[in-house]
Amino acid sequence: MSENGIDAAFWERADAIIRLANEQGTKAPNSNVSASLLYAAARFNAFIVANGASSADSMQKDKEDALRYFTEEYRKMLSQNLDDYVANFATYLEKR
Repeated sequence: MSENGIDAAFWERADAIIRLANEQGTKAPNSNVSASLLYAAARFNAFIVANGASSADSMQKDKEDALRYFTEEYRKMLSQNLDDYVANFATYLEKR
């Protein structure tokens, strides 16, 4: 997903989820919170695919396309965020 066409509500939703993850990170290891976030994203995205399907058979036919789409989008987003952290490492992690 490029930043073109992304509205303010996108960032507000993402920030709300990150705030919740940070809050949970005070009670559990960040690696556990990360695993929960990944599972939640996978579960919600499976719901999105199912909700858009007319039947279990059509969902099965679309499964590989859905896997490809969500995997590619996650890879792009993760790469962009890793680049951002590399460029801003000292600023983002100065309190370590």
